[in-house]
Amino acid sequence: MPSTFLADRGLLRVSGSEARTFLQGLFTCDLERVAPGAPGFGALLTPQGKIITDFIVSQQGDGFWLDTPRALAADLLKRLRLYRLRAAIDLSDLSETMGVAAIWDEQPLPAGAEPDPRHPGLGARLIAERAALASLPEARATYDARRIACGVPEGGRDFAYGDTFPHEANMDLIGGVDFKKGCYVGQEVVSRVQHRGTARRRILPVSFDGEAPPPGTHVLAGEMEVGTLGSALAGHGLASIRIDRAHDASVAGTPLTVGVLPLTLGELPSRAPQG
Repeated sequence: MPSTFLADRGLLRVSGSEARTFLQGLFTCDLERVAPGAPGFGALLTPQGKIITDFIVSQQGDGFWLDTPRALAADLLKRLRLYRLRAAIDLSDLSETMGVAAIWDEQPLPAGAEPDPRHPGLGARLIAERAALASLPEARATYDARRIACGVPEGGRDFAYGDTFPHEANMDLIGGVDFKKGCYVGQEVVSRVQHRGTARRRILPVSFDGEAPPPGTHVLAGEMEVGTLGSALAGHGLASIRIDRAHDASVAGTPLTVGVLPLTLGELPSRAPQG
């Protein structure tokens, strides 16, 4: 079974009779669309519309799993507790005992696995006891290569949490924002960017010939910075690009480089946005 344990992922559990309503008022995705076998992808934003953390949310019984970066799980739990007030919900961090695996090229899916909602090419996710998943073969590089090929960014590597708007992380293109649901934290800013089309920065697939420069290497058009390289493997990567500057460079015939390597931009992910 092509799979790998994602040791850097944590898991929160939100359960109770008001769990769906509670999360619906906070998250960018539409919790009404989340059901067993049909997970969603979303984020909790600051009131200014920037990503605090993103996650895959899946339903099990009367509760929901939040598959999120393990390093941010405790902070997310703390924020959810602040918003809880009198809601009839239970919140817990199960990152010590429960884990997440990625599975691809496997049909039918193993029991309990659910499709990754961001892109079909990413296969499925499986939530299980952490100790059991730790015995899976180490294939993180293979998984990351698939993620890069699908154009799906990863927070902390391809964009900075706390300093990135959903559009800048392509969340509107990979199903992470629903534009027809009710209010949620940061919605006004996100809706304004959507309707005005003012997202100047996007994460694009890139390709180059040679050993990958380190993450954070500037993408240049001549001497002008147009972006920053994120994840990269085997001649392919993701880079946060100022679209307007890259367009101007293309019109002027100025080639892009990363380090000393010529760089070619790819296309944005084509998955249709929600709503």
